[in-house]
Amino acid sequence: MDVKLNDPAFNLSAITAHVRSAAANGARLIVFPECTLTGYCFDTLEQAQTAAQSTSAPIMKRMTEIARTSDTHLIVGMLETEDTAAVYNSAILIGPQGVVGVYRKTHLPFLGVDRFTTPGSRSDQIFDVDGLKVGINICYDCSFPESARVLALAGADIVVLPTNWPPGSGRVSDIIPNTRALENNVYFMSVNRIGNEKGFQFIGKSKICDPQGGDIEFANHANQAILYGEIDTQWSRQKHLVAVPGEHEVHRFNDRRPDIYGPIIKPRTP
Repeated sequence: MDVKLNDPAFNLSAITAHVRSAAANGARLIVFPECTLTGYCFDTLEQAQTAAQSTSAPIMKRMTEIARTSDTHLIVGMLETEDTAAVYNSAILIGPQGVVGVYRKTHLPFLGVDRFTTPGSRSDQIFDVDGLKVGINICYDCSFPESARVLALAGADIVVLPTNWPPGSGRVSDIIPNTRALENNVYFMSVNRIGNEKGFQFIGKSKICDPQGGDIEFANHANQAILYGEIDTQWSRQKHLVAVPGEHEVHRFNDRRPDIYGPIIKPRTP
């Protein structure tokens, strides 16, 4: 979908229409792009602070009502703040009873509003949506395979990635979601926006991938679209993959070698 910068009323109206359409077609979990509610291309921290919403803001009650009347769960990207000056690039999981969980983007590029946001500190949160185990990353997080891996190890059936991919991200959108799905044997959903915001032309190319890394649906264009996929949790939870019993078997988790991965967790250098 397209998004209007710093116009939450317009964006909420679009969210409402899309939820009604998707729910009418049987959707139970509906995911929107990064910063859908607020927009992304802010020029200063002060602008971001003005646009940011708290999870107790009136607009959250309106989204809860949308979830309740449609009997769905929503994941909506937005700039989020608490009672501090900090602003987070967050994805909010909202159900019929209210806010279920919040994920704050942990890897921040020097780009758009992320120049001014504060990184999140949790990467292993799993949220239960009617028995479906959901993990969340946001945009640039997908460039770090550890992000999806810790969610898979924590039990995720699906990793969702609200994102704002601009030109130059085509290879990422084409390849990375499939790779993260395959290497973790999970479903992976990348949800990108379209339209133009302060000179950034967003490229769409959203997709849903199965645990073998195949495309369930791929909107390989920059037009508005709703993608649908069905999740089989038995498939995503079976990490022991047997082609020929006793001869050709792999285990996505048991075959790891954490004892030799030390360099991955060494502190970064300036």
